[in-house]
Amino acid sequence: MAKNPKQTLPLGKRAVLFATNAVVYGLIRLALMLPYAVRVRCVGAFISGVLGPVAGFRSRAMQHIAHIYPDMSQSDRKSLASACLNNFGRTLIENYSTKDMLSRMHDHEITGPGFQALKEARDAGRPVILVTGHFGNYEATRAALVSQGFAIGGLYRDMSNPYFNAHYVKTMEAFGGPVFPQGRKGTAGFVRHLKAGGQLVLLFDQHVFHAPVMDFLSEPARTATSAADLALRFDAALIPFYGIRQDDGLGFETTLEAPIPHSDALTMTQAMNDSISARIRTNPEQWFWVPRRWRPDQI
Repeated sequence: MAKNPKQTLPLGKRAVLFATNAVVYGLIRLALMLPYAVRVRCVGAFISGVLGPVAGFRSRAMQHIAHIYPDMSQSDRKSLASACLNNFGRTLIENYSTKDMLSRMHDHEITGPGFQALKEARDAGRPVILVTGHFGNYEATRAALVSQGFAIGGLYRDMSNPYFNAHYVKTMEAFGGPVFPQGRKGTAGFVRHLKAGGQLVLLFDQHVFHAPVMDFLSEPARTATSAADLALRFDAALIPFYGIRQDDGLGFETTLEAPIPHSDALTMTQAMNDSISARIRTNPEQWFWVPRRWRPDQI
């Protein structure tokens, strides 16, 4: 039997993670007591103006922004990093506001040619892999699809804080559709769902060690080909999708792009990179710039 990840950590480390989770989760519970629009704005402002700078997230985002936009002024980088963190904070509390989000996205208009392709695949019993990144709030689109009868599952990566991970996974499950952890057991369930003609979400916009080097925002970055590999293996439609935050900070455009044609895994994965890169260039404040997407030492 696999050990509980909490039990494998040193006592001191467990204490720090437990305390950190207690503070963050306490703030989340406090925010959930506020009216929906107020809580979304407040958490966005808190992450952007307080937690992000203190935790070093804003400075790290600014470094990555400078890598892509070397001619951007320091003040503009700071503004973009702050806007990115604001979107992250809003997304975080939205994903904990499951009932509110499902209600708001009920019968929400879904645009783009990929939506018709998704319906056709479902009716034909063909599996679908929906690919996206840490952009806008992808759960908004999943909520809209769930409200229209789609059981959209997903594969997730456990967070480094197991105490936080335990309740965050519950928020993903609450949106509907099965969710599977990365690893042998989770991947097996993921594959079974796909083989049965299910629809699944994969996020692909983070660095993966030993993955092929491809173009991402005109810079080399390692990108996993797993989504394309699975699409080819199971003849699944591969559809990029996005939940694009609107100017009011609360609404979304939910769109599914045209399916990526089947060819080979590298070509298809580069098409995925091109898709999200175009979205980031249009709305750079909606992408999560904090993780190290580009690692020159690994290229």
